[in-house]
Formats: sequence, C-alpha cells, structure tokens
Amino acid sequence: MSLDGRYDDQNIFAKILRGEAPCVKVREDEHTLAIMDVFPQAPGHVLVIPKEKARNLFELSEDAAEKSILAVKTVAAAVRRGLGPDGVLVAQFNGAPAGQTVFHIHFHIIPRREGVEIAGHGNAKMADTAELEALAEKIRAAL
Repeated sequence: MSLDGRYDDQNIFAKILRGEAPCVKVREDEHTLAIMDVFPQAPGHVLVIPKEKARNLFELSEDAAEKSILAVKTVAAAVRRGLGPDGVLVAQFNGAPAGQTVFHIHFHIIPRREGVEIAGHGNAKMADTAELEALAEKIRAAL
C-alpha cells in the first residue's frame, strides 16, 4: 500500500481508540494511547498510538507529532526502568514497503536484551493477555 490514500476508520487502532476493540493499556492522555503489542517482537513491546487520524508520519500534524514523540520518550523510559532491558529499540514504519501493517501511525518501543534475537515485524506470535497485563503493570509502575 502506498503512502497516499484514505484513512480507514475500520483499522484496528481506530477501533481500539474508539473503545470498540480490546487492548492492554499502558498509558493514555488526550493525545496518545500506549498499549501492549499483542504480537510482540520481544516481551514488553509497547505501541504508542497518536489519537489524530493519520495513516503515517507524513499525514500527522506537527502538534500531534510533538505530543507523540514526548509520549514515546516517556513510555520508553518507563520500559527501561520497569523491565531493565539492555537497550530499547524505537521504530516507526511508513507504507507497506517500509513494513507498515496497520495504516494508522504508531510507534514501536521494543526492549532489547544482549544476545537475544527479536521476532520479525509482522511475524511474531500472539501473546497471552495475562502475560501482557503483567508486563504492562511493571511498565505502568515505572511511569
């Protein structure tokens, strides 16, 4: 799918933002929602989703981009404090050729451990909700 096109109100993140689909929340404010990725590339993988309707970074307003990156920084710091990884990967994909699979802009925060491979983007297995909740609690406690 190209970078151009219409925003699809039926994408999974739009449904989550409207409360029509379940999620394990980590943090929410008026501009963003941070949730556990149900297909985590590593334990503790969090997504920060801007609430503004935008398919990708190029459609996101400057104000929403600013608020989003501040939320990413806050959540990434909580992942670091709460889970104690050796490193933290922050990623954001724009367009299918770049790896984007859900066409509502979002940021990945993935804890990394030295010598431990992560699952490929889009190739991870669905996680157990109880495990996601336990990890989310550790991250929320570190906010």
